[in-house]
Amino acid sequence: MFEKYVQIIGDSFQGYYNYLINEIFTLSWHNYFWALILISLFFYCLELIKPWRKDQPRIRQDFWLDGFYMFFNFFIFSLIGFNAVSNVFVELFNDFLAIFGITNWVAISVAALPGIVQLLILFFLRDFIQWNVHRLLHRVPFLWEFHKVHHSVKQMGFAAHLRYHWMENIVYRSIEYIPLGMIGFGIQDFFVVHIFALSIGHFNHSNFKMPLGPLKYFFNNPQMHIWHHSKKLPVKYGVNFGISLSLWDYLFKTDYIPFDGRDIELGFEKDEIFPKSFITQEIYPLGKQLN
Repeated sequence: MFEKYVQIIGDSFQGYYNYLINEIFTLSWHNYFWALILISLFFYCLELIKPWRKDQPRIRQDFWLDGFYMFFNFFIFSLIGFNAVSNVFVELFNDFLAIFGITNWVAISVAALPGIVQLLILFFLRDFIQWNVHRLLHRVPFLWEFHKVHHSVKQMGFAAHLRYHWMENIVYRSIEYIPLGMIGFGIQDFFVVHIFALSIGHFNHSNFKMPLGPLKYFFNNPQMHIWHHSKKLPVKYGVNFGISLSLWDYLFKTDYIPFDGRDIELGFEKDEIFPKSFITQEIYPLGKQLN
């Protein structure tokens, strides 16, 4: 049994390395690596052509730090261990279910539904789960210490979308794994939904204004999400938790846009003493848990 898990770890490291090399040097329609770059360039161009905050530098504060966070959280973190550990836990979970004779834990199969319906179910369900996880990150003190990394952004731009502590990868993926797995989706389905959500996330954080009209009550947007990052808020645990959809905030009364927030101060209480470099930001929350 032990040898099986050792084999999984070795295969996972080698497999993800081969996958990443293939992503970098091979173009295909489901290529995460180049999709991230192209989507990032698109929103950066929008920021340069029509910036919402015209006085904000084109190379804004922490632009390069956020750029590194994008590639670290998307690829490097999986390369150095997350992919291997995830595969081991998946196998452990399956072995645990097998003790009770459970070999297929898909409770509601959507495979027979039209493809577009499957994608919509996956998109809405995943976003609702992530909306709830996001609220947990603000309400649970242990998790908030990690989430502070994301809220340490002082000038908003598209790349701020993926500035977050690696622990958030573990929290989000762990909580969404079982409910999404019980429905059963293919990897290609995840790619389509993930790229769409990535694009909306870049848009939410971008220095760009595009009036959405009535769609603002459905899709998250920079003018709503800027208030989520506001340093001064009327409620303790935050507002506007939407990831891709603003719909959940309006339904559950966590929406808050008192006025145009273009120039509001971003951050959190005592963020002036928060670490400024990648390494110190990664270490800081771990140190807080030991105190």
